Amino acid sequence: MSRPPFEVADIVRAIGRSFIDQNRSWLTGLHRKVLSAIECCRTAVLGGHKDRCLRCGYKAISYNSCRNRHCPKCQTNARDKWLAARQEELLAVPYVHVVFTLPHQLAPLAFHNKKLLYALLFRASAAALMEVAADPKHLGAEIGFLSVLHTWGQNLLHHPHVHCVIPAGGLSQDHQRWLYPRYPFFLPVRVLSRVFRGKFVAGLKQAFRKGEFCLPGALKPLAKETEFCSFLRTLFRQDWVVYAKRPFGGPQHVLHYLARYTHRVAISNHRLVNFADGRVTFRWKDYAHGNKKRLMTLTAQEFLRRFLLHTLPRGFVRIRFFGFLANRRRARLLPLCRQLLGSNPRPNTTTSAGTQADKSAWSCPLCGGPMIIVARLTAQELLWDSTRQKILADTS
Repeated sequence: MSRPPFEVADIVRAIGRSFIDQNRSWLTGLHRKVLSAIECCRTAVLGGHKDRCLRCGYKAISYNSCRNRHCPKCQTNARDKWLAARQEELLAVPYVHVVFTLPHQLAPLAFHNKKLLYALLFRASAAALMEVAADPKHLGAEIGFLSVLHTWGQNLLHHPHVHCVIPAGGLSQDHQRWLYPRYPFFLPVRVLSRVFRGKFVAGLKQAFRKGEFCLPGALKPLAKETEFCSFLRTLFRQDWVVYAKRPFGGPQHVLHYLARYTHRVAISNHRLVNFADGRVTFRWKDYAHGNKKRLMTLTAQEFLRRFLLHTLPRGFVRIRFFGFLANRRRARLLPLCRQLLGSNPRPNTTTSAGTQADKSAWSCPLCGGPMIIVARLTAQELLWDSTRQKILADTS
């Protein structure tokens, strides 16, 4: 893929200092750390390494990445390594994709209580899936799946939701059979929606009783029990959005599909169209009007504000595994699943994962040979090398 003409880093370098000065009232140390990491990513500030082609001897200097999970430039390699590891867990069955979304009334509460409500979103959606799947009326099986948290919409506004990718079927309660789904959409969406809503609201009540909420500004009235209970009642006046897609194929498709959702940030550099005169233009899909592709223009200040809405709390895990894919159960139950499916050999997934891994390796721009690291360079060494080359150029 060609290099994008504009990057989030360009915007941070241009207005980052003034943005921090004008928004000190709400910016935290974590926000400033994210901005600093994006600004310095793949520059001499972070040091680098000297590479040499094994085939033709071509040499080049590469700058280090910041490796911040909010940086648009640092997710490709992390994603490819993660996807390669997931090959071990793929089953020879179709996979389904289910999305659980919080209603817009909860967005302010979620924004000021990110760690609490995002964790509750994971727990409530996972519990709803496992409870409905275990019901003999629907599947009667123990399922396994992974969930990925996204907090943004295409317009960069706060829109918390989780994407769940699930093998279509599950283990029988006695672990003697693999049970296949009886519905085209794996599990009934309306039932999932109601169970999810009930579990999430129950979690909100429990957190309120324990006094765990942060309720600043306009949320302050919710500190009163009567007001909070009234707020909870409004959440039952609508169906919560649970979206399920048809099964999208077996293991040969799942890694490519997962690549769209894991290790993503609020906006990629390739969606940026223009940055000029203090305004940023980017592409977005208008899902409310038939997925139409549109352009949106914001001030650079507003763009960075929206971008930082999606900064996750320190240490928060945004990709989680449940059911028979849970970390403590995977080693024991995955071989059993393969045995019951008659697929002891691991499925062939080199098309998806292998291609991704190959693309992540840097090839020589002259002959296409493999580049290897021959020396590590500090920021001071890179600065001196750059200064020396400039002096030589001026005197030549």
